[in-house]
Amino acid sequence: MMRKISSIDFKSSNTTSGKTVLIRVDYNVPVVNDLVVDDFRILKSLPTIQYCLEQGSKVVLMSHMGRPKGRKNKMFSLMPAGEKLAELLEMPIKFSDDCISEDAIDVSKNLKDGEIHLLENLRFYNEETLNDQFFAAQLAKHGSIYINDAFGTAHREHASNANITKHFATKGMGFLVEKEVKFLSENLSNPTKPLTLIIGGAKIDTKIGVIENFLGLADNIIIGGAMANTFMASMGREIGLSLMEEDKIDTASMLINKANRKKTKIVLPVDFTGELRKFGSGDICTADASNIPSKMICEDIGVKSIDLFSKIISESETVLWNGTVGVAENPNFATGTNRIVDAIMENELTSIVGGGDTVAAIRNYNEEFIDQFSHVSTGGGSCLEMLSGSKLPALEMLKK
Repeated sequence: MMRKISSIDFKSSNTTSGKTVLIRVDYNVPVVNDLVVDDFRILKSLPTIQYCLEQGSKVVLMSHMGRPKGRKNKMFSLMPAGEKLAELLEMPIKFSDDCISEDAIDVSKNLKDGEIHLLENLRFYNEETLNDQFFAAQLAKHGSIYINDAFGTAHREHASNANITKHFATKGMGFLVEKEVKFLSENLSNPTKPLTLIIGGAKIDTKIGVIENFLGLADNIIIGGAMANTFMASMGREIGLSLMEEDKIDTASMLINKANRKKTKIVLPVDFTGELRKFGSGDICTADASNIPSKMICEDIGVKSIDLFSKIISESETVLWNGTVGVAENPNFATGTNRIVDAIMENELTSIVGGGDTVAAIRNYNEEFIDQFSHVSTGGGSCLEMLSGSKLPALEMLKK
């Protein structure tokens, strides 16, 4: 069982000073011109950090940023994230430009209660992704308590979330990871029904495990986005020039047959909005799913599909959503995704959303709505792995 942060004693037994807590956070955030342009993940780390500070401890934070391939690169520096964190907390943050240097370790050892130290990008060392034992041991020198609050990397077995745990007698999960486990695993293992999954995006590969795991448990699985085209093709329907995974037609057919056997209803769009001839043509058209023109590219669900999906949502008690139902980054084809947001907001239900594109689409539509979901997952791959019923390596290490 993973230890909750609320059960940990942060005070040193022989002094009045607080212990030093090493927290694995996920500050892999978009940065433009040295400024963080989306602070969602940083905001989600605040409850754990603030709790540790309130307990009188010293805090050391470590994270990765992008894929610098083991080389120092200013473009992937965590300095902008540190500046944003300092702004949000309204306090100074100490920063070290090397995560395992003697100077960085000395800064951590000399922290005063209530101070925060952010380490530079872990992936400036290849040893991080290789789960190197020596690298993990060096990182462990930064603190006496280890907390993992980086759900977004929990599906990866890296030094900062796997081997490092062997060096701590006291280790546990932060509030963010605790909430992710509660909603994505515990709550969904015995959900309030009817349960509806909304699965969108382009590729079936990453969603197969999720769909299979919920067959027999979910009442409805709504399929949107380019995925829907592949499912329709598997049923022999014409889809014009729409994006489709030809090599996944048999997979889609298999999932439909399994769903029928397990009494889970697969729901596909009944109409579409899109363009003729090519993406960006601006020649907008609409069509029923049974009569798609040969030169049409389906890019969003239509009005009838919106009504159908909204009705299913209104009759549900729990909704799990991963993947937009259209090309939501294009305002012309964000309508279906936006109306799904409206339908969820208008009904009292447990609502769980995951996936970076989906979260971005919701925030782009209405920034205030994102906080009204019961749970918003910060992990893309980790979210899908957990929903697929797989164990996450980083979380398993916390149990040992």
